[in-house]
Amino acid sequence: MSNLRLPMDGPVFKVCYRVIYGDTDAGSVVYNAQYLRFFEIGRTEMMRAWAMPYREIEKQGFILPVTETYLRYKAPARYDDLLTISVCLTELNKVSCRFHYRITRTDDDREQLLVKGFTKHACVNRQGKLSSLPADIRERMAAIFDGDREKL
Repeated sequence: MSNLRLPMDGPVFKVCYRVIYGDTDAGSVVYNAQYLRFFEIGRTEMMRAWAMPYREIEKQGFILPVTETYLRYKAPARYDDLLTISVCLTELNKVSCRFHYRITRTDDDREQLLVKGFTKHACVNRQGKLSSLPADIRERMAAIFDGDREKL
């Protein structure tokens, strides 16, 4: 699985994040599970900017829990590093979606890949039952593939 290809073929959203002390472990590097939180930061901001805030999805009675993840660690991040979280929506169907991520740091004008990965999400209702994504949510997310912000 370590050679898994994670293309970022569609529009890529980027957000910066500065590593805080609480993100690090006793070895002074970012604790491995924090990268899932960084993925969430990128995904949340992408959805807010390009589709709709998660809060709007929740108001309609749906949530998008993570059903699958993959992370490949390439190099460590440390306290006070300025990271770039890049996110790409790569799959969207009736009941699920998938996002790919790359987390990088720029050192001496050279971008270094720290982590790559993906998360897959299912659409469920408040009772936890698998549900179809409502048409308006699916349409707004589908517009991300085109870079068609006019539909948003």
